[in-house]
Amino acid sequence: MPVVLVTCLIRLMTGPCYVGDEQSDEDLMKALGATLGQQPGNHFKEWRSEEPPRVVLNKLDALGYKVISSTGIGQTCIWTCYKP
Repeated sequence: MPVVLVTCLIRLMTGPCYVGDEQSDEDLMKALGATLGQQPGNHFKEWRSEEPPRVVLNKLDALGYKVISSTGIGQTCIWTCYKP
């Protein structure tokens, strides 16, 4: 299922945002301008875009993805996008 989660801390709405994990589609991540990295202390890698979520969501829309859900958890905004 072609689903992408976009997350961003509320206090950082100008970026960066996280758009995938190490198993995400590499071509899609590059189209979003994301780079794969690992935060100190984490045992996993994640794709990070320095652009604000608005720009990332616009790129996903241009690639055929639609926002199907959004929520806030603590200080984090999350958008779930799906490509039919």
